[in-house]
Amino acid sequence: MSVDTLITNIGQLLTMDKKGPVKGSAMNELPVLENQAIGIKDGKIEWIGASKDAGDLKAEKKIDAGGKLVTPGLVEAHTHLVFGGSREEEMALKQQGIPYLEILKRGGGILATVNATRKASFEELLKKALFHLDRMAMHGITTVEAKSGYGLDKETELKQLRIAKAAGEQHPLDLVSTFLGAHAIPPEYKQDPEAFLDQMSELFEAIKAENLAAFVDIFTETGVFSVEQSRRYLQKAKDKGFGVKIHADEIDPLGGTELAVEMGAISGDHLAVASDAGIKALAASDTVGVILPGTSFYLGKDMYSRARGMVDAGAAVAISTDFNPGSSVTENLQLIMSIAALKLKLSPAEIWHAVTVNAAHAIGKGDVAGSIARGRKADVVIWDAANYMYIPYHYGVNHAKTVIKNGVVLYERQMIR
Repeated sequence: MSVDTLITNIGQLLTMDKKGPVKGSAMNELPVLENQAIGIKDGKIEWIGASKDAGDLKAEKKIDAGGKLVTPGLVEAHTHLVFGGSREEEMALKQQGIPYLEILKRGGGILATVNATRKASFEELLKKALFHLDRMAMHGITTVEAKSGYGLDKETELKQLRIAKAAGEQHPLDLVSTFLGAHAIPPEYKQDPEAFLDQMSELFEAIKAENLAAFVDIFTETGVFSVEQSRRYLQKAKDKGFGVKIHADEIDPLGGTELAVEMGAISGDHLAVASDAGIKALAASDTVGVILPGTSFYLGKDMYSRARGMVDAGAAVAISTDFNPGSSVTENLQLIMSIAALKLKLSPAEIWHAVTVNAAHAIGKGDVAGSIARGRKADVVIWDAANYMYIPYHYGVNHAKTVIKNGVVLYERQMIR
């Protein structure tokens, strides 16, 4: 047998080759293969076996993993990739105890990002999105979900989605787009949020016609959109053939988690204050709870999602950065893995499920991303670590040594000496 690339001397191999989403106690069951090799041909996994059996394979290129950990490429299930500007000046204001609503009145907060996104050109926003995708790739991410939501008008929301599509065409990483026009209520619609939702739903036809998004999302929260408003809006999206997601129960337990299950949403995201009833409903469904501990960490909150309780109840959980300019400014999913261990009390095995197979299912890519199996895309990361427990343990740095996407090396860290 001949292959294009042969990775040998793999110390630990996590294939994550499970039918998902993986739920409850099964998330803590992590088969670990040792002393393995992987053969890649035409951008896909061609062969997996013991290193001692790889001698008969002919390969154009050989990569020695050096006895290190090898896993599927990480899957980033919740980002706000396309946005203009940045908001670093708000950090000092928050540290002074200035409330978010006051920052908003001063022209900051989400409206600052909305204004910057509206003003920025297509080319400027595309260049910025590609920069962030490069950063994600360097940290071992090979598949990314990208939301709109910083336009809050028809023109800019479509611009964001078109930029995400262009980025997916120009960048090696796989992108999945989500329409989040219902991310906030712009000031001109504060007295009539229903009219704003009508405006956003009028975009469904154009989005579908241009294949700009696979999913429609909404922020169900006090001061934004109610459960009933969200239900009507998401039903319209489903009627147009979109999958649905929900920003749910981030601040107040309104029942967004229950709504996500009721609507058959592929994921319910945030879930920081999900109720007992919501967690029970989540566990009885195939809706993936996408937990975003970086947001709680960055905003200095003491309360984190009850991910431990969700897994114990039998739910499928994924974790993500929630990369955005206001509440979680990082492309480093490895850091979020450490926060998940420290603050969510998830085990290393559960965390690896949460950033691979379950994250892939949370964005409708469970059949192509998040695992290493024959015939799958060769999205593979060689880590500068001997075992899978080391990545969440050693926090705040980049452990990715070699990142391979569709069989091509995207990133190879060079040592100083």
